Amino acid sequence: MTSSTARHRTRRTLTRGILVGHGTDAFERAAQRLMTWQVHRDSGLAVDASAPRAAPGVTVRLTLRLGPLRVVAPCRVVGVCAEATERGFTYETLPGHPEDGVEHFRVSLGPDGTVRAVVHAESRPASALARAGGPVTLLLQRRQTDRYLRALRGRAGGGVSPPG
Repeated sequence: MTSSTARHRTRRTLTRGILVGHGTDAFERAAQRLMTWQVHRDSGLAVDASAPRAAPGVTVRLTLRLGPLRVVAPCRVVGVCAEATERGFTYETLPGHPEDGVEHFRVSLGPDGTVRAVVHAESRPASALARAGGPVTLLLQRRQTDRYLRALRGRAGGGVSPPG
């Protein structure tokens, strides 16, 4: 087994979705907020991005405060989706991030006008702190993902609460 195969097998996968709202206006609001880092800010992260919008090559440094502890998570956008009924981006972690992996953020407008958001992450612990955290690290990742989804729902036009 190659080391890349071993790495792939040790990655955790997390996918969460939410109903954001209904209609083109809700879709456009959600997409705008997602692509301009506002969802990340509203989820409780400090955001320092190299550009105001997510685009390939843009780097972003996200900082989460956990009491007196600050967790810094640098990432680079590696892909963008800018379709008529789907918007979003993918970023990969950079050295210094507690995890090694990728995260995908998507907002979609269904044929019936339903607006949905999905966050999908594939990662493995990269830092000693993340490895030592074990199940707590996964719990924090789920909590942050749900915060992203609540931030999208809260300002884009109603919906239902995410799981957890």
